Amino acid sequence: MNNYLVNIDDPVLNGGQKAKNDITRFLTEDGFKELNIPIVIHPEDKSLGAQIRKFKDGLITIPKAIKKIKDADNIVFQYPIYSTFIMNKLIPAIKKNTHANLIIVIHDVESIRMFQDGGYQQDEMNILNAADLIISHNQFMTDWLNQQHVNAKIVNLNLFDYYNPQQLNTNNSFDKSVVFAGNLAKSEFLPKFNPDFPLTLFGPNPADQYQPNVSYQGSLDPDELPAHLTQNFGLVWDGTSTTTCDGTYGHYLKYNNPHKTSLYLSSGLPVIIWKEAALAQFITENNVGFAVASLDEINDRLDQMTTEDYQTMKQNTIAVAEKLRSGYFIKTAMHTALKELKEN
Repeated sequence: MNNYLVNIDDPVLNGGQKAKNDITRFLTEDGFKELNIPIVIHPEDKSLGAQIRKFKDGLITIPKAIKKIKDADNIVFQYPIYSTFIMNKLIPAIKKNTHANLIIVIHDVESIRMFQDGGYQQDEMNILNAADLIISHNQFMTDWLNQQHVNAKIVNLNLFDYYNPQQLNTNNSFDKSVVFAGNLAKSEFLPKFNPDFPLTLFGPNPADQYQPNVSYQGSLDPDELPAHLTQNFGLVWDGTSTTTCDGTYGHYLKYNNPHKTSLYLSSGLPVIIWKEAALAQFITENNVGFAVASLDEINDRLDQMTTEDYQTMKQNTIAVAEKLRSGYFIKTAMHTALKELKEN
């Protein structure tokens, strides 16, 4: 079978691409060949030069690249790229120049996260419906896609894998410490949060001031950060409130697999997550952390936890970490996808 992974290779993008880069790494380990199409995507650039470049990429660069893989049986594309124009040129080029099945791996569904108006949502659903098969984050996202009349076959990823070259943290000592990593500008709940336990923060755009038990430790490269995750738990929370996950980003937790969950687990850290998050079920069923309705519940949960309880959770987390570091989830989902496409 000739399996290809088509990437829009934007030289301007950087660390925000880690999730896509990791999937590329793990699928190429599994025998997929890469086709990188060099295209710069700047949605905010409305200059004449940018418009000319965009049309050249859509009408010449993309078809020319796709013609190189006419022998493809399956083509994987990681969605989204932030240009509807380029997407609307790429998919027809694949359909016209190959007989391959198109598999779309979803990283974000912007119709859930940011743009809930009917026009954008219809455009996005049209793109997803062009796929022969979709790899969705989890069953909650899959159910939402089905409700929007996405008719492609769907396989659930369940968890994003995380290439993590740092040594796995196997320390079982229990000191109730917690870490939060991410873009701190959108984590508006943090300056209000006054925990009784030590909370360490990593990430860009910190607030001017945090509460006494909260310590900001800077912003690090995604592959370097795990070496500094020596705490007991990683926190997955979003929005403006400490009592629930609200707003655009909080609502999105009900459907997505936050990449920071994989960062924590792949580093050997059990996870504290919002009770209504899509991944709460995975965390609790696998006993790799616990779920809370409010951040105010965390202190009591930590006080009630014994060292033995934590050590059991830690060992379960290490088992999941080994899977994440080897690409288990994307490889399993892709094997299922290829089998379904072959049988139908």
